[in-house]
Amino acid sequence: MSRLQLALNVDDLEAATAFYSRLFGAEPAKRRPGYVNFAIAEPPLKLVLFENAGQGGTINHLGVEVADVDAVSDWAARVGTQLVTSEQAESTCCYARQEKFWVEDTPDDLEWEVYAVLADSATFAGEDEAAASACCADSDSEAAAPAQVCCAG
Repeated sequence: MSRLQLALNVDDLEAATAFYSRLFGAEPAKRRPGYVNFAIAEPPLKLVLFENAGQGGTINHLGVEVADVDAVSDWAARVGTQLVTSEQAESTCCYARQEKFWVEDTPDDLEWEVYAVLADSATFAGEDEAAASACCADSDSEAAAPAQVCCAG
């Protein structure tokens, strides 16, 4: 199972959740403060909503959710080390334990993650600050707010 991930910044999380529930005929798979994700079967899509006032209607980041750690490794090998900007083994991000790597679309400055969810988590970005920074940092900040650029679970 692989599916594209679209992570969006939204101004009003409840209004956006209601809209996307109706649009895709699906209820959220996970709800947490400032965060909602949908695991949509048709079309295969992981839709992630980050409440980020003033940034609504913008892309947070893009990704590909894959079935397991082996698929993450296969993607990383295919992409090649020159494009992989960050590897995160067993990181906690967006209320999930994940195995992932990030690449940057240098022509257009878009960030993509390729990840597999290992398990659910009670915390957004792990217990220690280093894990939170690694998960949720964007190119302009070493420790950005979680809604800036993060991940899905």
